[in-house]
Amino acid sequence: MHTRIAGFFRVAFARRSLRWRIAALAAASATVVAVVIGVAVHQDSWDRSVAEGEDLASEALNGAEGSYLATGKLSATSTATGKVVTTGVPQPLLDAMHGSLGVVGKWLDTTRPDWPRMWAGHHVDGRLIAVWVDLSHIFDRVHDQDVFVVKAAVGTLVVVFVVVALLSELITRRLRRVSRTALRIADGDLTARIGARAGDEIADLGSAVDSMAVALQQKLLIEKRFTADVAHELRTPLTGLVTSAELLPDGEATELVRDRVGVLRVLVEDLLEISRLDAGVERAELTPVPLGELVTEAVSRTGRPVELDTTGAALVQTDPRRAERIVANLVHNAFRHGSPPVEVSVAGPVVRIRDHGTGFPESVITEGPQRFRTGVTERGRGHGLGLTIAAGQAEVIGAELTFSNAAGGALATIVFPAAESVQG
Repeated sequence: MHTRIAGFFRVAFARRSLRWRIAALAAASATVVAVVIGVAVHQDSWDRSVAEGEDLASEALNGAEGSYLATGKLSATSTATGKVVTTGVPQPLLDAMHGSLGVVGKWLDTTRPDWPRMWAGHHVDGRLIAVWVDLSHIFDRVHDQDVFVVKAAVGTLVVVFVVVALLSELITRRLRRVSRTALRIADGDLTARIGARAGDEIADLGSAVDSMAVALQQKLLIEKRFTADVAHELRTPLTGLVTSAELLPDGEATELVRDRVGVLRVLVEDLLEISRLDAGVERAELTPVPLGELVTEAVSRTGRPVELDTTGAALVQTDPRRAERIVANLVHNAFRHGSPPVEVSVAGPVVRIRDHGTGFPESVITEGPQRFRTGVTERGRGHGLGLTIAAGQAEVIGAELTFSNAAGGALATIVFPAAESVQG
C-alpha cells in the first residue's frame, strides 16, 4: 500500500510529468490573460481618474476666474475644490498653456506618488490664473482596484492550476495505461491490449498500439510455425543423409561429410526443441536433485576442460534432463564464443559459468538471447540457438537465467529453486 502511494506521488510530482506541464501551461496562459486584463482595467481607471481630475481642476479654475472678474483681485486662497496659486506655477503647466493668452493648460503632478494633483491655468486679461486640486482620494480608488485585481488574479491562477492538474490526471492516466501496455508488449507479452475506444487522439494511439501488438503476434506466430515446419521437413531427409554417411567408406572426405551432417543434425534438433518451447508444450518433471552432482555430470558430458567448483552446492527442485541441457549449452557457448579458462562454480542453488573472452553483447544482456543472432563477430560464429534454448528451458523448470559481463569475460548465472523452499 505504501509503495503504491509513494509511486503515485513520485509520478504526480515528477518535474517532467505531463500533468504538471499541462497545469503550468494553463497557469501561464491564465497569467497572460490576467496581466492583459489587469493592465487594461488599470489604464481605463487611470484615464477616468485623470478625466475626473481635469473636471475638478476646470471647476476650481472657473471659480477662481469668476472671483477675479468680480473683485479684480487674485490671491493665494483655498477653495472648496482646489487652491489658487499666484506664484511658483510649475513649468509643465506653463508649457501646457503654450504661453498664449486664452489657452487653458492642464498638468497632472505625480512628482509625489502619495500626493497626486491636477493643475489648471490660463490667462485672463493678461493675468495668469492657476489652481490645483488634490486627487489623492481618486487615485486611492485606483490603487485599491489594482490590489483587488491582483488578488483576484492570483486566486484565479491557483484555482486554475489545481483544477487543470486534477483534470489532466484523466489524460495522463490513460497515457500511462498505454505506456504500461507498450512495455508489456516490449517484454514479450503480445497478448496485452489497451482496448481503447475511438474518440480522441489518445484512443487513436491506444488503437495503434493494439494494432501493432496484433501484427507482431501474427508475425511471430508465422515465424514460429515456419521454424517448426522447416525443422520437421528437414528431419526425414536428414535421417536418410545420416544413414548414407555412415555407409560411406572411411576416409578424409567421409569424415568431413559425417562432421557436416552431424552439425546439420544438431541444428535441426535445436530447431525442433525451440519450436516445442515456442508452442508451450514442454512440461518439466521436477524432483529434488543434488545440484553439485547434476552440474558435474553435465560438464563431463560436454568433454570440455572446465575448472569446476561445486563446494557448497545445495539440493534443488528441478528437471535433471533440462537442467543438464541448460548447463551444457552455456558451457559450449563459453568455449565457442569466449576464451579459456572457463570456470563453473556452484554455491547453494546458484550456478555461475564464466569465460575470459570479450563478454556478452549488450543486446543479450538487456534484451535476452535471440535465435540466429550472436550479437557481434568477436563472440564467434554460431546460430544463436544455444542461449535461446537455455533461456527457454530455464523458464520451463522455473529457474532464473541472467547474462552479464564480469571483469574480463562473460558470466551466465542460473538460480534454481531450492528443494526446501519448494517443498515448504
